[in-house]
Amino acid sequence: MQYGAPASNPDQLCCDAKHFSQLTFMMKTIKDFPEGMVPLSKKEQFQFKCHPGVDCYMTCCRNVDMFLYPYDILRLKNFLQISSQQCIENYVRLVQGAAHPYFPSLMLRLSDDAEKSCPFLGDEGCNVYKDRPSACRTYPLERAVDRNPEKGAESEFYFMTSHDYCHGHGEDKNFTVKKWVRDQRLDEYNLMEELWTKMDTVFSTNPWGGEGSGGPKQQMAFTACYDIDNFRLMVAEHSLLDRFSIPRDQKRRIRESDEELLKFAYEWLKYFLGAPTSLLVK
Repeated sequence: MQYGAPASNPDQLCCDAKHFSQLTFMMKTIKDFPEGMVPLSKKEQFQFKCHPGVDCYMTCCRNVDMFLYPYDILRLKNFLQISSQQCIENYVRLVQGAAHPYFPSLMLRLSDDAEKSCPFLGDEGCNVYKDRPSACRTYPLERAVDRNPEKGAESEFYFMTSHDYCHGHGEDKNFTVKKWVRDQRLDEYNLMEELWTKMDTVFSTNPWGGEGSGGPKQQMAFTACYDIDNFRLMVAEHSLLDRFSIPRDQKRRIRESDEELLKFAYEWLKYFLGAPTSLLVK
């Protein structure tokens, strides 16, 4: 079975170049940041502006290695008005072992032209700008999350990237991190990526019971995370919402909203894989 195919019966399974990405690492002190990377303070200002008048415009949209996360796929497929499975088949490539060896990562599939352009790049810029992936929104910053369990809480940090091809740093437009996050409407993306990172942390423990890459449980996990349309059908077919103590209003939101359904998918997957979850079985 290939990733992206509809998952099996959950009841049966329960019985048996340029690189754009978000950073996640563990640290105890400031010295634990990757070498040469110093986080921006909350009030520190930086200069940046990307617009058609800058001479490098759209250079960063070519020959780029970009990870895509579940919420990126969700936003793209809704903007393009296609199914999540079609989105994956047309615009995504799977990479094994990029984050950890136990679950595949998704990366943007570039066009076959000589410049290896982003498939969403048009003559005047990004054709999916309103729902562009989080890595595009965050640039020229990169975001990292401190997941040190000893702290009992998570902290986020932002770092400034530096690429010779990008001349937007010389533009006369000042931002702080807070202003950039607000300007690029990153809050919702960051929230959903926090939930995804927690889910992927479960995957990194190899909860597959020795079934190996692409086994039934991994297929189920892939469907729940990335193929939200088929997961919605599975939720309805197997009455998954009725198996847990979920308030009526929340059930309604899950049935109506892809975003809420994805949040439920993460919690259900934790239950499915035997990890701690907020769901309460009836």
